[in-house]
Amino acid sequence: MQAHPIAPSEMAKSFIRNRSLTWALIKREVVGRYRGSTLGLLWSLFNPIFMLVIYTFVFSVVFKARWSVDSSSKTEFALMLFAGLMIFNLFSECINRAPSLIISNTNYVKKVVFPLEILSWVAMGSGFFHFLVSLVVWLAAYMILFGELHLTALLLPVVLAPLLLLTLGLVWFLASLGAYLRDVSQIISVLTSVLMFMSPIFYPVTSLPEKYWVYMNSNPLTPPIENARKVLFRGELPDFSALAIYYAVAILIFWLGFAWFQKTRKGFADVL
Repeated sequence: MQAHPIAPSEMAKSFIRNRSLTWALIKREVVGRYRGSTLGLLWSLFNPIFMLVIYTFVFSVVFKARWSVDSSSKTEFALMLFAGLMIFNLFSECINRAPSLIISNTNYVKKVVFPLEILSWVAMGSGFFHFLVSLVVWLAAYMILFGELHLTALLLPVVLAPLLLLTLGLVWFLASLGAYLRDVSQIISVLTSVLMFMSPIFYPVTSLPEKYWVYMNSNPLTPPIENARKVLFRGELPDFSALAIYYAVAILIFWLGFAWFQKTRKGFADVL
């Protein structure tokens, strides 16, 4: 029987060993989503542009919303909101797909030599592609409306990396769990909807009473959302001490998710 090591080094070795296959599957995943449509991949660009225009109109013109009391910008709210949604959409796209990753790829499960663990990388790659497209739209809108970008925007990968690790760990865990419990997909769909409104996407953390800040900051999406806004919009440095803690937790979940997947994958063929 084929061994499935759970050592942390195996995660990196598996990715390097199967990088060509992973890249090919990501490209197929992205292109396949728009196959048959007239505009093809251009839809991945038009969707975030359309949503940003709608957010700007609704919140700055209809609701006349302001992100903070001392702000007079009509478009700040839309860009702040869109920055939060970019982070949330990346997370939710991967998490919502996770429970069905094994179920929808039964042909791969039957192939003993196929590296099932890379399916999580494929899901992440597809979600990250759409995040990058949304980011390009956000950056273009910021430069048109506010001028030059802040140098702190270069720190966005540092802010985003732990979220990617945490998400991958959860995807491995949920992909395995979803193979055994089919209700997981429905539960996750509800939880991500709740998480969208319980995350500081439509409002800043400071708009809540101070006694609730500790609960909001325990939300795994709060640090990347708040730090992304700092480095992209405000030109501020992220909270490095809190970021270091987030990295430690994310790396632990990243490995635990992988270890769980490797330990439980032997039974996938029996339950499909």
